Amino acid sequence: MTRILPLLLVLLFALPAAAQDAFLDALPGLAGGFGTQAEAVERLGAGGDPRALPVLRALSESTLRKNGSTIILPDGKDAATGQPTDTAAAETIRINNRVRSALRGALGRLQLVSASADERLAAADSVFRSRSADNIAPLEAAIAREAVPLVKERQQLALAASRLVAADAAVKRQGIATLGEASSEDARALLLEARAANPDLTADIDKAVAAIDSRLAFKRAAETLFQGLSLGSVLLLAALGLAITFGVMGVINMAHGEFVMLGAYTTFVVQEACRGIPWLLPWSLPLSVPAAFLVAGLAGAALERGLIRHLYGRPLETLLMTFGVGMILQQAVRLAFGAQNREVLSPAWMQGILSLPGGINITQNRLWVIVFSLLVLGLTLAAIRLTRFGLEMRAVVQNRRTAATMGIRTGRVDALTFAFGSGLAGMAGVALSQIDNVSPNLGTGYIIDSFMVVVFGGVGSLIGTLVGAMGLGVLNKVIEPWAGAVLAKVAVLVIIMLFIQRRPRGLFALKGRAAEA
Repeated sequence: MTRILPLLLVLLFALPAAAQDAFLDALPGLAGGFGTQAEAVERLGAGGDPRALPVLRALSESTLRKNGSTIILPDGKDAATGQPTDTAAAETIRINNRVRSALRGALGRLQLVSASADERLAAADSVFRSRSADNIAPLEAAIAREAVPLVKERQQLALAASRLVAADAAVKRQGIATLGEASSEDARALLLEARAANPDLTADIDKAVAAIDSRLAFKRAAETLFQGLSLGSVLLLAALGLAITFGVMGVINMAHGEFVMLGAYTTFVVQEACRGIPWLLPWSLPLSVPAAFLVAGLAGAALERGLIRHLYGRPLETLLMTFGVGMILQQAVRLAFGAQNREVLSPAWMQGILSLPGGINITQNRLWVIVFSLLVLGLTLAAIRLTRFGLEMRAVVQNRRTAATMGIRTGRVDALTFAFGSGLAGMAGVALSQIDNVSPNLGTGYIIDSFMVVVFGGVGSLIGTLVGAMGLGVLNKVIEPWAGAVLAKVAVLVIIMLFIQRRPRGLFALKGRAAEA
């Protein structure tokens, strides 16, 4: 026992010394030729010495220098001793593609044990691209102790890629099986690349590629559906107010897009006002919703009382007059805020990408716009069906004279109805400020689409507006990959024209005296 104890002490001190010697032995090779550099990089990556990480990072960023065989870090210290050294005659170490390839694998292996989840994620991606059988053991150890699901998933893909280049066919089949369970274009490309080098594994690889293709097709379909619903929610928000002013009141309001623009600029003003109150800034967007409704609603009430009420029953004059008002509003905003775009920041809970099962990625701001549009639709239906204002509005629309004889002030109802539709347009501007540029021309791109939604869904039908907006949004996104953005809009317009020829009243036509009037 007395002889074993000294031997153990010697081994304990010898192991760190051996690791240190491996680092010091490999370090001078970075000052040699490209081949020597690549070998030195691989030795530093395999050694696992934490001092190698800043050295290799500096080498990859072209900030590592040498003075003879002395390697100098960017801060002017000797990489071997950590002490300041003479840098007067130092020169930058140059590398080629072979060294860069070795660097990716070496940095990946060293960063697999980093305390930062972001670094471990980047390391897994780097190891996936480098694809070396030497990475198998470090990856298996890293996966065993990894607790972050996303990082663990990437590490498993990197392990599968490394197994694909192993010498043992059984290990290769393990890698093929793991890659076949992924929903990644990179995994598919890797398998296709490996098929040429492994003719005896062609059947396994083809099966794995077919499984990936099936999942990718589902992923693309799901993402296209989400994009279509996202576009549909934007069209719904922009068309809801128009469904009131045009569908219910029969007023062709060409300034509707400018009311959307007023809502977006109200959001900008509220956010700027909240900047001086740090605790209030995260709430600037929710506060902008009622503010935009009031600003656009008051502008709509002023337009109806000042001009439109004199033009009821004269649609052409109303169209021309509201078109002129829209141009006036655009120029007024240019004078007040300038012609350049204004930035409206999204709150933290609306930023980033949400990853769903199956590798489906959706942007959170678009998801919130969908939720907001459905909420606004629900509140609009409740206001029309469950409030006295909604009852009076429906009575005036169905029979104005009878409503007047029952004591309903029809002029007041007209003003409130137009203000309500304009306020909804302002709320649409709040949502659009999160996904589009806030500029004087913001609403111009949505006015034609809004009219198409209202006419397609059925004039005066809010449910028709919902179905029409979502249907046109999905249809546009389905056609877009095949025809392009411009031709997709043209195709949708042609489809609507053909549909209106068969059903002039739209999908959900109103019935009764209101429709016959």
